[in-house]
Amino acid sequence: MKIGFDGKRAVKNNTGLGNYSRLLIDILATRYPDNEYLLYTPELKDNPRLKPVLAHPNVRLITPQSHAGKALTGLWRVKGVTSQLKTDGIDLMHGLSGELPLNIHNSGIASVVTMHDLIFRRLPQYYKAFDRQIYDYKFRKAAENATRILAISECTKRDLITDYGIDGRKIDVVYQGCADQFKRIPDADEIASVKARYGLDKPYIISVGTIEHRKNQMIAVRGMRGLADDFELVLVGRRTDYARTLDSYISTYGLGNRVKFIENAAFTDLPALYAGALCSTYTSRYEGFGIPVIESLNTGTPVVVATGSCLEEAGGPDTPAINPDDVEGWLNVVKELANYPEVREKIARAGRRYVEKFNDTTMSEGTMACYAKALYTFNG
Repeated sequence: MKIGFDGKRAVKNNTGLGNYSRLLIDILATRYPDNEYLLYTPELKDNPRLKPVLAHPNVRLITPQSHAGKALTGLWRVKGVTSQLKTDGIDLMHGLSGELPLNIHNSGIASVVTMHDLIFRRLPQYYKAFDRQIYDYKFRKAAENATRILAISECTKRDLITDYGIDGRKIDVVYQGCADQFKRIPDADEIASVKARYGLDKPYIISVGTIEHRKNQMIAVRGMRGLADDFELVLVGRRTDYARTLDSYISTYGLGNRVKFIENAAFTDLPALYAGALCSTYTSRYEGFGIPVIESLNTGTPVVVATGSCLEEAGGPDTPAINPDDVEGWLNVVKELANYPEVREKIARAGRRYVEKFNDTTMSEGTMACYAKALYTFNG
């Protein structure tokens, strides 16, 4: 079988959508080597994280071939790529980030689209009006035009049914895993080395993710006022304008020596950063899945999550969950983990057992089953 992918995010993004795209293509190429995997991207970019994927002999990058496609790359991705898919003999097209060519349903090619979330509809205040309109149009069209939909969580499936009126029988929930580097607990020497690299010499709570309003890091910053002075909060991720709001609060309450920002942390250092922490905190107001939750749990570090979206689904029944505005609730959980090591260890063990189901086998087999249904529906 020859499978085409919308490869833009795999090439350009180094966070969520890019990580998902590279992980899925990598495990499919490994576990189903008889297939060909073609990544269609409007432009090339040197990305070290993509190189292991391209090392597979059955994976190729495809860029626009026509003069029009080379000149109008955005339009090529929206429509022009479809003629190239047909020329290349693609059996199935998979949009990895909520998008498909607008004319895919008239192309004679079966299609699958991965829908990650509809956050812009749940929390519109965090998006520009024009961006919301574009996302809504592209995601709705992709959901309607796709032969089948792959949702990354039950939460996303519910949102697709509720918001877009999609028949639930058309949607397959396929959980994703995380990179292999997170699937072990780093040893003491590795943890000590990484902590020294980032100047971490006190007990700390870690939060991994873009520093933005929706991620709601403020709850942890506020909670630090209730913890002993020898605890630190480590915020790992790209700063946005929201970080200035945190800076103001930190300055007002004299927390400057207790809250550390780490931008551009090496991806390979993240397992040890998680493992060295008392706990991880991921109190986003809305997510489609929440990869930092399963990354942390895989490295043996319990997580505090927020209720209201998919994070309880990602963390499992033993992961502490609090209202995203409940600072006191957050503080009580962290204090319990700090004061009762046996409770922390019990939650950590339960979390590791729970996230075993988010693995390469589940992801690859579920995706291939979705493909089979799409081909059967399309050819039937």
